[in-house]
Amino acid sequence: MIEVKNLNKFFGSNHAVDDVAFKVGKGEILGFLGPNGAGKSTTMRMLTGFIPPSSGTAVIGGCDIIDDSIEARAQIGYLPENAPVYPDMSITAYLDFCARVRGFSGQERKRRVGEALEKCFLKDVRFQSIGTLSKGYKQRVCFAQSILHDPEYLIMDEPTDGLDPNQKHEVRMMIKAMSASKVIILSTHILDEVDAICTRAIIIAKGKIVADASPGELKTKSSNHGAVLMTLGNTDPQELLECLKNIDGVKSVQVLEEDSPAIDAELKTDLKIRAFPENTFTPIGERIMNTLSSNQYDVKTLFVEQGRLDDVFRKITLP
Repeated sequence: MIEVKNLNKFFGSNHAVDDVAFKVGKGEILGFLGPNGAGKSTTMRMLTGFIPPSSGTAVIGGCDIIDDSIEARAQIGYLPENAPVYPDMSITAYLDFCARVRGFSGQERKRRVGEALEKCFLKDVRFQSIGTLSKGYKQRVCFAQSILHDPEYLIMDEPTDGLDPNQKHEVRMMIKAMSASKVIILSTHILDEVDAICTRAIIIAKGKIVADASPGELKTKSSNHGAVLMTLGNTDPQELLECLKNIDGVKSVQVLEEDSPAIDAELKTDLKIRAFPENTFTPIGERIMNTLSSNQYDVKTLFVEQGRLDDVFRKITLP
């Protein structure tokens, strides 16, 4: 596992990382989230031995990142932000160089380079100079070097930055496939990415951990968690609102959209409504559906909202 022990980092008087501590085990994909300047990249740089902590430490597979730095770093695959690569080298030459740095030689080195090219969809451009590549391809090259030595521990800073939607999907599927045998930490600003692939998320703000839970657990803190969103046709607004408010467990009802030609004031309209439960443990979807059906309302759509990570993120990180 990776064990982070009370990491602190000062830059002058700025306390960039404040007593950060957590553990990540094999099979987990940990999403590391936070607003710009929260301390995410600084924490990851300390985990990988790139910069020393002011105090505290991290243990990577039993090796202390301070006392056994070389052994700890040998077990890590690191994808830093902004994909630092040598622009004058070809992709193959760069990966071959990385393989030699990792201690591979002969046929084993060629095999490792070939596998990295294959996994990261780089075979068609393997002889191209890195400086001529798009941002997305440079990101893939840097991803390839991070998995070249098949590390047990993968630490990635914005792994899908600059990739198009198809490439993002491919990289996410690769990360999920690798997670069974690895410990993976990734930072990202893309909350959909956390929802799609992470088994757990830590949110950091002003250098401190402010949340640590699964994406599903975090979404229960959303103001919309458990709310019922519905569209009804040919409906009198006042009559519908009164009907919904009288259902046991419904706290409040909100009209989101009213689709009316506005030719006749008496004309009934299509309505989009959101009904909120009294608490997140009170399921109201079935009750609402039964009530609407028994009163013969024209229900066009109805679903129970799970909550949104961006709502929770703003609630936790904004002052």
